[in-house]
Amino acid sequence: MTRLQPLPLQELRLLSEGRNWPVDQSIAGLASLTPVRGRVRAFHHGTVLEVEGTAETIITLCCDRCLQTYNHALSASARELLEIAVSSPDGEEEVLFAAEDPVERLDPGGRFDPERWLFEQLSLQLPLVNRCGPDCPGPPLPVDEASGEGGGDPRWAALRSLR
Repeated sequence: MTRLQPLPLQELRLLSEGRNWPVDQSIAGLASLTPVRGRVRAFHHGTVLEVEGTAETIITLCCDRCLQTYNHALSASARELLEIAVSSPDGEEEVLFAAEDPVERLDPGGRFDPERWLFEQLSLQLPLVNRCGPDCPGPPLPVDEASGEGGGDPRWAALRSLR
């Protein structure tokens, strides 16, 4: 299987069926335990590039509560319309979308990078708060260096009484 490579938009414009990329590889910038697996499809519609895809992998995260690492299944399924800039005869760029529509604009002489697009879609699915699970033990109690037992700091006494 070939790695994802950027494709010139002009070349993609010539493909009436669009382009399909099967995905089974690591993605630059995403530290995953398993290869990213899925697919990406792109269709050139003249002034719009329609991109859709699905992907999944497993990544290692650090729990924000107990600081232990844990594995997390990461998946994304997305469909996006990317505007392709169009110049009017006087050289000005024409605005084709309303304010609530896509704002990302591609240069018509540029390239579409499916690997970068997948990286962005998967990154959007990363959790805002990393929790290893419902049984997370929470932060470790400090160890009293003299006795070797937990709870050497008296500020933890109130928390111990809640057990």
